[in-house]
Amino acid sequence: MAETHKLFHHWQHTLEFFGVDQDKIATTFTQIVDAYNTSGRYYHTLQHIDDVLYNIQALQAYAQNLPVVQLAAWFHDVVYDSQAPDNEAKSAEYAGQVLTYLAIPLNQITTVQRLILNTKHHQAASDDIDSQILLDADLAILAADSVDYQKYAHAIRQEYAWVTETEYIQGRKQVLEKFLQRQRIYFTPLMFEVAEATARANLQAEIHSLSSKIPEK
Repeated sequence: MAETHKLFHHWQHTLEFFGVDQDKIATTFTQIVDAYNTSGRYYHTLQHIDDVLYNIQALQAYAQNLPVVQLAAWFHDVVYDSQAPDNEAKSAEYAGQVLTYLAIPLNQITTVQRLILNTKHHQAASDDIDSQILLDADLAILAADSVDYQKYAHAIRQEYAWVTETEYIQGRKQVLEKFLQRQRIYFTPLMFEVAEATARANLQAEIHSLSSKIPEK
C-alpha cells in the first residue's frame, strides 16, 4: 500500500507549482484517494499511482512540462471499471472538473486530458515526449522482476474476476501479443535501453503460462 502522506506531499508539491491554496489541495487529495480506494481495484490503486510517479521522476530529464505529466499520472486511472470501455475518457473528464476547480490554466488542463486519453491505446506521437514519458512510466511494470510481474498479472486477473477463465486467457493473450508486435514497447531512450528486453521476456512468459492453462475441451 502506498504511503498516503508521501503521496500527499507529492500532490501538494505539484499543485503549489500552480499556486493552488492549501485547503483546495487537501480537499482534492481526499477525493482522489477515495476514488482510487473504490472496490474492485487490485492493480489500479494508489500504489500504482505511486509507482508511476516514481518512474516519471526517473524520466524527468526528458520532460517538456513535468507538472502536467505528473497531473496526468494522478488522474489517468481515477475512473476504473474493468467492465467499461470508456475509463480513459471518464478519467480525463474527471481531471478536467478537478483541475478547473483548482484554477489550473485551461491549456494545461487540455494537455493533461490528452495525455490521459493516450493511455487507452498506449500510443504517442513521435514528438509528444510528455505522453511518451507517461506511457513508459505506466508500462514500467511490464519490466518488473518475475515476482512483482506475477503479482501484477494476478492483480489484473482479480480485476477481471467476472470473466470466465477461457475468455480471460484469450483476451489477455491478445493484449500481450499486441505489445510484442510493436517495434518497441518503450518510447524514451532510457526505458528502451534498460527495460525493453525484460518486458518482452515477461510478456512471452505470461503468454506461455496462459497457454498452459487453457481448459481441455
